[in-house]
Amino acid sequence: MITRRLFCGCLAASAPFAATAAHAQDACAVFTPNRLSAISTNEAIERLKAGNERFVSGKTVNCDLMAQVKATSDAQAPFASIVGCIDSRAAPELVFDQRIGDVFSARVAGNIINTDILGSLEYTTEVVGVKAIVVLGHNKCGAIKGAVDAVKLGNLTALLKNFDPAVKTLTAADGHRDSHNDPLVQKVAENNARIQVGNILKRSPLIKKRVDAGKLVVAAAMHDVNTGKVTFLS
Repeated sequence: MITRRLFCGCLAASAPFAATAAHAQDACAVFTPNRLSAISTNEAIERLKAGNERFVSGKTVNCDLMAQVKATSDAQAPFASIVGCIDSRAAPELVFDQRIGDVFSARVAGNIINTDILGSLEYTTEVVGVKAIVVLGHNKCGAIKGAVDAVKLGNLTALLKNFDPAVKTLTAADGHRDSHNDPLVQKVAENNARIQVGNILKRSPLIKKRVDAGKLVVAAAMHDVNTGKVTFLS
């Protein structure tokens, strides 16, 4: 016989499951132009932060990826663009627990901004209308270490020159300029992420206009390859 107490207990026990199911349904819902227009810039950043929390806690959401493939086959409306490093440990879709149709991802060693990436970002803002751009650096970055050591190696030599502004922020207090100096490498990586955000705003009047109008946010963040945690920089 089902008593009132047992009935109420069953309802209470099912509540977390229902909440989890609803959350998963939201996380798996494909972004459409209408859904994209309905979220704010703050909500876009919070969505990325929540995804990273799921990633770090091991509670990533499983979605029907083939259903998402079909749902996005004719059009896409991602809510954010991530400029990340090519490092195999720092894939933006994984780090932020996002799936097909959620984010644009531009990747290059050391997450720098050049004309091609800037043009790509302008496509995502002006044509699609993303609400956030995140420049995602990470610790123990090989490209940053190469720049610190002034490595000369084929075309990599020219690429590493992009980090000169961040390297120049070092002072005597940072210690010996060497890629084995972990705090120094971390400082260069963080400053590079901030500098690249500045480059986006300085070099793209289109993006700057959207930021000034409150339609877009551009932020720098760092991914810790030891823990998976992403920290947004001030």
